[in-house]
Amino acid sequence: DEDTFKILIATDIHLGYLEKDAIRGNDTYNTLDEILKCAQTNQVDFILLGGDLFHENKPSRRCLHKCITMLRQYCMGDSPIHFNILSDQTVNFNTTQFPWVNYQDQNLNISIPVFSIHGNHDDPTGAEGLCALDLLSASGLVNHFGHSQSVERIEISPILMQKGNTKLALYGLGSIPDERLYRMFVNNQVTMLRPKEDQDEWFNLFAIHQNRSKHGPTNYIPEQFLDEFLDLVVWGHEHECLIAPTRNEQQLFYVTQPGSSVATSLSPGEATKKHIGLLRVKGRKMNLHKIPLKTVRQFFIQDVVLADYQDIFTPETPQVTKKVENLCYAKVTEMLEEAERERLGCPQTPEKPLIRLRVDYSGGFEAFNTARFSQKFVDRLANPKDIIHFLRRREQKEDIKDEFNVDYSRLVKTTAVEGLRVEDLVKQYFEAAEQTVQLSLLTEKGMGKAIQEFVDKDEKHAIEELITYQLEKTQRHLQARGVTTEQDIDAEIRIFRDSKKNTTEEDNEIREAIDRAKAHRLERGGDPDISYDLADVTMDSDEDSGPVPPPTRGRGRGGRGRGGRGRGRGAAATEPKPAGRGRSQKSSVTTQSKSIMQGTRVSATLT
Repeated sequence: DEDTFKILIATDIHLGYLEKDAIRGNDTYNTLDEILKCAQTNQVDFILLGGDLFHENKPSRRCLHKCITMLRQYCMGDSPIHFNILSDQTVNFNTTQFPWVNYQDQNLNISIPVFSIHGNHDDPTGAEGLCALDLLSASGLVNHFGHSQSVERIEISPILMQKGNTKLALYGLGSIPDERLYRMFVNNQVTMLRPKEDQDEWFNLFAIHQNRSKHGPTNYIPEQFLDEFLDLVVWGHEHECLIAPTRNEQQLFYVTQPGSSVATSLSPGEATKKHIGLLRVKGRKMNLHKIPLKTVRQFFIQDVVLADYQDIFTPETPQVTKKVENLCYAKVTEMLEEAERERLGCPQTPEKPLIRLRVDYSGGFEAFNTARFSQKFVDRLANPKDIIHFLRRREQKEDIKDEFNVDYSRLVKTTAVEGLRVEDLVKQYFEAAEQTVQLSLLTEKGMGKAIQEFVDKDEKHAIEELITYQLEKTQRHLQARGVTTEQDIDAEIRIFRDSKKNTTEEDNEIREAIDRAKAHRLERGGDPDISYDLADVTMDSDEDSGPVPPPTRGRGRGGRGRGGRGRGRGAAATEPKPAGRGRSQKSSVTTQSKSIMQGTRVSATLT
């Protein structure tokens, strides 16, 4: 179909992993060969790699030689390219002296272009910020994109492609330390640019290489940080294969996690069967077909809790260690037999599988000699040295008498769900609330922004100043209208409030109130160096927005850029804005509760 993009998607190939291992040394090379051969067989338009093509930051000569050989074998040739690049390539490929896509180079004959971002294993280092992908880029074999050279502000400019009537915007962001990128999102320092014309006609595809699962308060990137105009996110770095697209119900885009093509650790996530994806895009519609990899070494993992086998042995049983060892031998043998059954009819699969048995020996059991145990499977496994992994659960302390067991989760109400913004909670509350407790002076948006300033940025006077500012303005309006009776005052206040909803005037009033709160804080000795505001990252947008304010520190609603939690619908960014200084917000619960109660009392009085 002349209007359909066919894209092969893969991530985390980790070329060169354990290349000196006598058994597993060629695993990554065999799998890359299978991936490139699959791309050639399916006649894809291009290959998209989601980072970590190499396992080492400085791959060996053998590794580079193998990679260059396979790329030249499968990706160079006379087959025509059926799509065009419409964007400014000097911006898309700004890390090379040849800032254009490789298939447009008159000295090269490319049949399958490869577009790749870098990962955390092959990330740029040194004074010039070079990585192994830059070597492949300079040689014309790979198009390296998504490299951000600034540590203060990130602007992601898409590679705009067109095939027939289908328009594809390819965004990419190479690996950045998660804590830093998280802080940049929160501070509105990340912007995703959009084409100025026909924004709704583009299919927006984004490749990212970061932690998706939460490893700490800021050691991951929540999906809610990404812009809602995206259609599909290809998430690299996570090795578990979850390639079937899942829908983010808040941002309304889909996420596919292809996972790694080689097991680099003996963990449960690596045991999932490995796949790559064949993505078809036509117009704004997509279809992702998962393709199982046949050259990946089998990996089986199983957990054994010795305390569950009390009918066979206990810690006091004579020769219990020998019986535990026999149980483990039986479990490993079962997994080997299962691997043999699965390998039938698939000659490409390596003969020796990976086996891991995790043994929980809590409760008084003792570990046996794993080196001696491993000798029984030397000729049958690819990892004979680390088959058994002993672990022990932490012993739970017995309840001390005369103490109360209190379930604090029942006493403390959770005020927000992870990923749900404060202003959304405020809006939901008033939508569901009874008519008698609806806001009279403030709009839901204004109250939500004020509470967000309080919660995210410790702006203690935000709620109070917003209420005071709105009260003064409403009083002046009533005086100008000459309204005197109580019934007329209520009606006029309602009309005045509704007339400003979702308008530029409402945004300006909120901004003015927050500025007054900041001025109030500075007068009392606050920190003058940190700039807070309710800014949207401004780009050509589907929605009219007001003047361009500076970036926020909190998870403000960025105007459709991928700026710090960007939410508006922006296109090409206007002039860049100064970056705010990030600072962790640690305010006491007592102070926050007091300020919220003060704001609530004032609001209740006014309503």
